[in-house]
Amino acid sequence: MKRMISVAVATMIAGVSAFGMSDSDLVKKATDAGLKAIPQSKLELLKLVDNDKNPITNCKVELGKKLYFDPRLSKSGLISCNTCHNLGMGGADGVGAAVGHKWTPNPKHLNSPTVYNSVLNQVQFWDGRDPHLEAQAQGPIQAGPEMAAPKQLVVDRVTTMPGYVAEFKKAYGDDVKITFELITDTIAVFERTLVTPSRYDAFLNGNPNALTDAEKTGLKVFIDKGCTACHNDIGLGGTMMPFDGSKYDFAKGGFTGNENGMVKTPTLRNIEETAPYFHNGNIWSLATAVKQMDKIQLQNNITDKETEQIVTFLKSLTGKKPNISYPQLPVITEKTPLPDMN
Repeated sequence: MKRMISVAVATMIAGVSAFGMSDSDLVKKATDAGLKAIPQSKLELLKLVDNDKNPITNCKVELGKKLYFDPRLSKSGLISCNTCHNLGMGGADGVGAAVGHKWTPNPKHLNSPTVYNSVLNQVQFWDGRDPHLEAQAQGPIQAGPEMAAPKQLVVDRVTTMPGYVAEFKKAYGDDVKITFELITDTIAVFERTLVTPSRYDAFLNGNPNALTDAEKTGLKVFIDKGCTACHNDIGLGGTMMPFDGSKYDFAKGGFTGNENGMVKTPTLRNIEETAPYFHNGNIWSLATAVKQMDKIQLQNNITDKETEQIVTFLKSLTGKKPNISYPQLPVITEKTPLPDMN
């Protein structure tokens, strides 16, 4: 017992933690591997997420939130952005394939990615076809298997509700022309605020007590095993990487990425809240997902203990969500187009 205590004391004096290195060395190891923290400063965070072509304001955020939660932007009047990107469920929907108009599953069995921290992605959509949140917001509203609403229908629904018209004038000025693009741009303004700093960010920003020794060990294993090759930068994902889904145990849906076989790497932020995993939502266990990536993508043979250590670290990426109250939506008028289930 005395020897065990003396060893522990000696380790502390040497500045080496139970996970095998000092906190400062682990932070350096993480940054050298391309990992970055969400800034602590509100000003620096605003610089990171803002769009200079449509700057964030409180009025736009509040209006964008209402549009985000409003199912009347869909053809049926039943599906909102929040249906598939539920802010109370990690920003996702908790099912394998996204379900849209007429309760139709996505034809490629594509899973709904989380909307939280999507502003940190370098590309949007699983095939990475656009870098901008504004363009991403346009896609699901119009897509047949999703909200299935033509542009003009969306405009007609919004502009026949006096409450929305008043809020657009408040946000953009009395001369504003409410177009489909402005509606989706405003949704994107709201989405830009959905950033979730975690204890992991606090650790990288200089708080050595933000993570437990077990989580620090997991971070070290995560880096040593090469996970940062794809899950890096501030988003821990959000870039395009080669990915052949047919090689995996969970192959389903036939999605093969873009024309070059590249698929958007999903963010690992809030990963414990966003099961099921991968583009087709066919794996429900986070440990199994880690093993699959290690086996095929990295061609390693990770042990159960190492898997558990990485999972422990990944759970430290669960961040603090913005405080969002469900909005009261504007009332319709006799001119508002009716729901269409066809």
